[in-house]
Amino acid sequence: MPALEENAARILPAVERAIAELRRGAAVIIRRPDGQAALIQASETASTEIHNNLKHIAQAEPCLLLTARRAAAIGIKEAKPLITTTEVIAFALDGMSSEAVSYLADPVHDPLGINLRHDNFLTTDVPEILARSSVLLTKLACLLPAALFVSLPDGAAEDLSKAHNLLTVNADDITGYRSTAAYSLKKVASAQIPLDTAENTTVVAFRPKDGGVEHLALVIGDPDPKLPVLVRLHSECFTGDLLGSLRCDCGDQLRGAIKLMNENGGGILLYLSQEGRGIGLVNKLRAYELQDRGADTSDANELVGFDPDERIYVPAAEMLRQLGFDDVRLLTNNPEKVSALIQCGIDVSQTVPHHFPSNGHNEFYLQTKATRFGHTL
Repeated sequence: MPALEENAARILPAVERAIAELRRGAAVIIRRPDGQAALIQASETASTEIHNNLKHIAQAEPCLLLTARRAAAIGIKEAKPLITTTEVIAFALDGMSSEAVSYLADPVHDPLGINLRHDNFLTTDVPEILARSSVLLTKLACLLPAALFVSLPDGAAEDLSKAHNLLTVNADDITGYRSTAAYSLKKVASAQIPLDTAENTTVVAFRPKDGGVEHLALVIGDPDPKLPVLVRLHSECFTGDLLGSLRCDCGDQLRGAIKLMNENGGGILLYLSQEGRGIGLVNKLRAYELQDRGADTSDANELVGFDPDERIYVPAAEMLRQLGFDDVRLLTNNPEKVSALIQCGIDVSQTVPHHFPSNGHNEFYLQTKATRFGHTL
């Protein structure tokens, strides 16, 4: 078995199981090859009972991990020096209630009134790689990017795992999960699906080796692999694509791309499972609530604790290669998509503009795309 398949067979199931544990409110152990280990739990699922159970298992008080972006968003000025050296900060709870912990992590709540002292921040005793991996795991689970965290003594991880039936996952596997899943994508199904503006359309489904989230390729017409093919990288948008939301231009871009490809003799639309610039549908709805309070789409993602754009385009490049295309005319206004595809080994012969006028509801959104994300509109 090639090394890639061996890595996928090990990494993907382990991380998927850890994701499932976090989403159901359970604790997991994260470890490193040097023996460092920690017990973590997603703060979003925490309650007083769960918090106390975590302390009982670890025989220690957990701290709260927040992204530096989230810390800055809630006004923790003292955290700013740390932001330049690490993406995650650790916050000592000092008996803080589970409700207060939730308020710190959840942007929908107002953390005012919680005493955020400088001496609560821990710059030692929290291994940075374990802390980063813990928060990344909550992101992969599409939960709020925050975790309850307890460093474990040397040799304690295995005993705790056996005594409490806890899943253990390697920190390096969490870090490598998304790229490993992308490179393990395989075509699993395809079917002719005539669309109202492109009757000659084939939908091809790609799935990673672990049976995780699928991505789709819509092959419009009969594009020639010997020529640069018109390609659109379209991240799924439940609200815009399916519901016809006017908050964004996603639905217009999706349907407009299909129509344009059909009119130009063919193309490929890659429908990528990266809702809300990669933060997931529930977190996107949280970000929408913050936008309703005045934040733009970039700031809203940061207030939730994410980077403004969490997407990766390795899956897109891998799908194109498996479809037999390595030279594209990219239908986009986003220069980051161009550079990302090139970095993944796909030639971008031309950038084709793809913008639509404001509908009266998304003007601020479109302005933010141009001013904050560098889109050419």
